[in-house]
Amino acid sequence: QALGMIETKGLVGSVEAADAMVKAANVTLMEIRIARGLGGKGFILLTGEVSSVRSAVKAAMHQLEETGDITSSCVIPSPHPGLIEKLSN
Repeated sequence: QALGMIETKGLVGSVEAADAMVKAANVTLMEIRIARGLGGKGFILLTGEVSSVRSAVKAAMHQLEETGDITSSCVIPSPHPGLIEKLSN
């Protein structure tokens, strides 16, 4: 399993990014964290096969490139199993 992360500038960008990701590839959305305590930013965590996670992150970046709402993104192809377990709790 791979781990994908996207950081956005706000609520709308986070929801749009998450929607684009789950529509683009067979991934599992782990969490959407929005605004509160994050200075208006949001982030999304997802897992799945490496190619699916890469496709999902690319789709989210493409979806939001016009508005510039994506701050950063990352795909970790083979994270330590304890990391995904800790993030899912």
